Amino acid sequence: MNTQAPLLSSVSTWPKRLDLLVIGSGCAGLTSALVAADGGASVGIIEKASHLGGTTAAGGGVMWAPTNHLMGRRNYTDTTSAAADYIRAVTKGKLSAEEIHWYIENSSAAVRYLDENTRVDYAPLARPDYHGALPGATEGGRGLDHKPFDPSVVPGLLEAVRQPTYLPLISMDERDQLHGGAPDPALLEERAQAGVRTMGGALASALLASAWDKGISIANNSQATALNKTENGWEVEITSGDETTVIAASNVVIASGGFEWSKQLRNTLLKFPITPISAPSNTGDGLKLGMGVGAAIAETSDIWGVPVITAQGATYDGQPSGRMGNVEATLPGSIVVNNKGERFVNEALNYHDFARVFGNIDPDTAEFANLPAYLIMDADFVSKYPVAGHPVFDNEKDAPEWMVRAGGIDKLANELGIDAEGLVATVKKFNADAANGEDTVFGRGSSDEDRHLGDPKNTPNPCLAPLDSGPFYAVELHPGVLGTAGGIETNLHGQVVDWDGQAIDGLYAAGNCSATVFKDAYPGGGATIGSAITRAYAVGQAINSTFEQKKIDYDEQVFVG
Repeated sequence: MNTQAPLLSSVSTWPKRLDLLVIGSGCAGLTSALVAADGGASVGIIEKASHLGGTTAAGGGVMWAPTNHLMGRRNYTDTTSAAADYIRAVTKGKLSAEEIHWYIENSSAAVRYLDENTRVDYAPLARPDYHGALPGATEGGRGLDHKPFDPSVVPGLLEAVRQPTYLPLISMDERDQLHGGAPDPALLEERAQAGVRTMGGALASALLASAWDKGISIANNSQATALNKTENGWEVEITSGDETTVIAASNVVIASGGFEWSKQLRNTLLKFPITPISAPSNTGDGLKLGMGVGAAIAETSDIWGVPVITAQGATYDGQPSGRMGNVEATLPGSIVVNNKGERFVNEALNYHDFARVFGNIDPDTAEFANLPAYLIMDADFVSKYPVAGHPVFDNEKDAPEWMVRAGGIDKLANELGIDAEGLVATVKKFNADAANGEDTVFGRGSSDEDRHLGDPKNTPNPCLAPLDSGPFYAVELHPGVLGTAGGIETNLHGQVVDWDGQAIDGLYAAGNCSATVFKDAYPGGGATIGSAITRAYAVGQAINSTFEQKKIDYDEQVFVG
């Protein structure tokens, strides 16, 4: 275990040649680095931003991994055949049998590796898969939640890890059990004072602490600005402030996040406008580096989508941002409508599929049918459930400035500039359904996955309650992303491939800079992290096998000599 070296160092002090250079310090980059280091590789990790952890540290940290060995701790069971059936169904046959079994085998192997060889401390979530009606779906356990982590185990780690955008200092399991309620302020204060991290911050911290344990060199404020192929591998030009250093590496892993914060790439590659809530350093650097050396790209219009509330003035790293709004949309006493005042989705639908509906086109106008969209709530709702982190309130005077309000539904529509007759008719229909506990239009609250984030105290349907107590409130709901999900194309070993499908020797990619494993599907909570860690684990194994083969070749040459 490392007890002397600092967590961070300058690239200029590193050896000029490494076995592996990793670009990016999120879960993908860290996992590939850890696996390769355990195989004997000399490894360095560079991070463009001032803080480490990327979008992993900013997000929920859940990993979706079927057949993982931790499921039994919560009495969940799984089988390879059930997992295969489910992935095949949820991806609508886009994945081959080989790809499906690759994911099942490598995701569960990655979980075991992290559990047995690192400080990562995952626990199974009581969260159902997001498409429970499909064959092979489970009631829980495939999603893994990281337990709270104390970064003080490594000097400087607390200060080095990226802070969350808005997520409170509770685990995802604790959050799920709140059913939309506010967390205990005393618990939050206690953890804040102690410096404890939770969710993605806990995962990133545990991975970084493990990298420190293994003596892996890590540099922040260090951007890969050029990538060049050589006879012996790669040369990477790294810019740190005014200083430029060139590191030679036998292997390079591009794990630098998506391109959601690049206006140029968003406008070029995505189908509709998005609001990112990830690390603002994700501007497509890895995608550009890969394409510059002949990498193919795939799935570039895909996103890890989520409905987002942009409370007035919300920023992240100084950039306009927002927060997930799927819980508010699921809870009873709210609906989501478009500018016609009409509902257009089951509001309790999983956040990824919900966000895709924003891209629907109105055939009459050729405009986006569901942009803008609004979350509509009544007075009873805001007195029970926080909205975008704002505390509950009973008095209209306590409503935040960014929340539109009016005494009647028609007046609220006028304030929003949407069709008043349409909204009145929508609310009338919804209220009648809610009173009977059945959404006859979209089936909201009719499945286990819908009800998981509902309010169990609200019966008979935890996701439905009439909007009948004024005043009424509204906030705009935007199509958001946890990250883009398309990019550099790889094979099953994580090797970057060219436009002819041939592997580019010594170059790998994992995480959101690479093309999604699931081809625009979202099987369950943690699919983003699951995709990243699984491919990164395969990358590390592939690099280790390359080292082993070189050692065999060398030993054979010595023996023959």
